[in-house]
Amino acid sequence: MKLQKIVSRLQKLHPKEIDLSLDRIQSLCKKLGNPQDKIKAISIVGTNGKYSTIQAMFSILKEANLKCNIYTSPHIKNINERFIFNNEELNDEDLASLLEEIENANNKEPITFFEILTAAYFLKASQYPDNINLIESGLFFRFDATNILKNNLASVVTSIGLDHLDWLPESEQTVEKIIFEKTSSLLKSNIIVAKQTTKEITDNIKKTISNNGSNKFFHNENYSFITQENDFFYYEDKLGGIKLPMPNVKGKFQLENISTAIATLRSLKDLNIKDDYIKRGVLKINSIARLQEIKSGKLKELVKDHQLFVDGSHNPLGAKVLNEYLESLDCNKHVILGMMANKDHKKYMSFFKDIATLTTIDIPNQPNSINGKELKDKLDGFVNINYKKSIEEAIKSIPVKENDIILITGSLYLAGEVLNLN
Repeated sequence: MKLQKIVSRLQKLHPKEIDLSLDRIQSLCKKLGNPQDKIKAISIVGTNGKYSTIQAMFSILKEANLKCNIYTSPHIKNINERFIFNNEELNDEDLASLLEEIENANNKEPITFFEILTAAYFLKASQYPDNINLIESGLFFRFDATNILKNNLASVVTSIGLDHLDWLPESEQTVEKIIFEKTSSLLKSNIIVAKQTTKEITDNIKKTISNNGSNKFFHNENYSFITQENDFFYYEDKLGGIKLPMPNVKGKFQLENISTAIATLRSLKDLNIKDDYIKRGVLKINSIARLQEIKSGKLKELVKDHQLFVDGSHNPLGAKVLNEYLESLDCNKHVILGMMANKDHKKYMSFFKDIATLTTIDIPNQPNSINGKELKDKLDGFVNINYKKSIEEAIKSIPVKENDIILITGSLYLAGEVLNLN
């Protein structure tokens, strides 16, 4: 209860949820003694794959007996997920005390909620100067609150595509502008660039960071992977190749994220990441709401013997890689969809080529989501499309047959509701 009250107060310190600027976070961190200058960090920027790449790195680093702090956003089930220190999620009492300390230091100055959380993370992380910090950037990066580090170990650029366009002027709503926002201010250290959807995007990233003196590692140029039969895949970079077991997460896009994680950690020679750490780590990745199969719980009971997945993808790039996985399955796929109002709903669903039914729903507790009925009307090109008010109603209404799967997708907020409900 104490944590909820503090969070509620902090959310009222600024009229906007997002206000892109570095002034407020820099001022607050200065009051706190600039804790961000006392940590060893790997920064992760991009549109899709940031969380999955972080979780892959975390799993491998734990196998190497290295301690991590992790900062991600948004959270799925509870706010504590954003704060990992010494490999453990911060509990309610400690998080409440931390936020209270930040609140007192801020002294009621206008500041966004994300900026408060970022300052809190930096302060707590500075108490573990030897830990590796895995820090996910927020909306873009150039004016993101996480972009106040003076030094880092590496910057990871995951897959970049169109998202959050409503935060850009209409004339600048292009992938080139997003690439500039995400990569033009990367620090000089090591830059690892993941596989991109087109050569043009990769070339644009290269152009944007051409004057950055970092060591640069590009997918298919400096590191690569190929899938093999007999349940393994093969990773290779200038240090050599590793035959790896297929990871415990689904989808080829996860192999891309895992390979980027491996490339990042192997580029940091001081970490001394051995092949065995990687082999064990890829089997223990904890990836919440990223093509996650729900194997038990209340919602699983509703689908009985059928497979139930939840995925938080919410932009066209996410839909593309998700559909690639679905197309690899020889069965009927039933999609339950809920989305935020500011997303490109038609473009998102345009990637789903072979689904048996589509059921739109309302996202509970999210005033900025699109009503399920309105979403159904926008997607009237789908033949077997229905609307149901709740997640449970949607699941119960689907005419599943043997081997069919049900996928709930369209929003990380919806994914959080699904996991909490389950």
